[in-house]
Amino acid sequence: MNQKTTLPSSGWTVVIAALAINLILGVLYAWGVILKALVSEWHWSRTDATMPMSVATVCFAAMMVFAGRCQDKFGPRLVATAGGIMLGLGLVASALVHSPAGMALTFGVGAGLGIGLGYSATTPPSIKWFPPARKGLITGIVVSGVGLAAVYIAPLTQYLLKKTSIPTTFLWLGAGTLVLVPLLAQLLRNPPVQPLAQATSARTAPAPRHESDWQEMLHTSQFYQLWLLMVLSASAGLMIIAQVAVIAKEQANWSWGFVPIATLAIFNTFGRLLSGVVSDKIGRTRTMTLAFLLQAVNMMAFSHYNTPQLLIFGSAFTGLCYGTIFTLMPAATADFYGIRNLGVNYGLLFTAFGVAGVVGPILGARIHDSFGSYLYAFYISAAMLVAGALLAIWTKPPSARAVPAIPPQEVSPQKPVSTLK
Repeated sequence: MNQKTTLPSSGWTVVIAALAINLILGVLYAWGVILKALVSEWHWSRTDATMPMSVATVCFAAMMVFAGRCQDKFGPRLVATAGGIMLGLGLVASALVHSPAGMALTFGVGAGLGIGLGYSATTPPSIKWFPPARKGLITGIVVSGVGLAAVYIAPLTQYLLKKTSIPTTFLWLGAGTLVLVPLLAQLLRNPPVQPLAQATSARTAPAPRHESDWQEMLHTSQFYQLWLLMVLSASAGLMIIAQVAVIAKEQANWSWGFVPIATLAIFNTFGRLLSGVVSDKIGRTRTMTLAFLLQAVNMMAFSHYNTPQLLIFGSAFTGLCYGTIFTLMPAATADFYGIRNLGVNYGLLFTAFGVAGVVGPILGARIHDSFGSYLYAFYISAAMLVAGALLAIWTKPPSARAVPAIPPQEVSPQKPVSTLK
């Protein structure tokens, strides 16, 4: 079988496996259902019940740096397997604790680190199998798994909580993770390295490609612009994800909190896919600007969503705009800095998500505990999104630099990486 036939087939196997792994790693986005149970059954404050998710988000983001480096060095299979085991054990351990501090340790630290390990090993190997023109699309497909996860995890968690208990729910979720993620991880692999003569035709030599390591990346202003963009844009979505079940109960007297969570997840997935296609056409930062402005309008209106129908609309709109982050940020990182060190480079950028995981959910919880309403949290989130849109307009790709061509023995079977449109 020739190379042209072999590579796409193997690449799609990796993409499907990565998508399936992310569907399981998305257990984080079912926390809104668990939060509601902790508040109503164990009588935790909203701030206490939010803390495990915030800690998990921080640990998720922090682990991405180390895990990204491990993925670049040891390959995705080992790292994803370790992530599945750690996440599963963190969920199982959460069944054994009954305090906010204990769950911040088991779910927050244990599960959060596992999610970071697994997530770092899904996108990089997937996009390496495909040419730059499809980078946004492939990234969107892979990361859509995390958003789509809540479509089944939220109602599944709601069902388990109703039929059993909070500890038993954690046990079931942990057991499933321990079995499925390590199995799926065995399908992940990078494309084979091949000689230059096999990668290109006899008359066509590969163009030089700039591949920045993390030290070079940290010396560019664009990294810090992207980092701040991620904090400003992710905070609003994470606040809604963490609090929407409670918002539904208070603003619309609607006890089916898993419905807006699932709705948000569906459109989160659609946003990841759509933004990948759109950004391949009009550019990453233009797509960011559009998504952030639309999300700002949605946040300004969120306090007026006082019926189930309006809450479904608001949740759908939140998911659509929020999902763009997880396609646009890794794609922009690859555009700006290349794909050879994408694991560690995107891991460093993803630390911004950890900051957003504290800012967004805690902002909503604190303001509600202080004022009895989420109104000011919505307005602050809208202001942050407008600031993010303005920053996205300003963010341009790093200037082109003369760099050596990749040595023949390191050429992968793909086209040169293009710069940001």
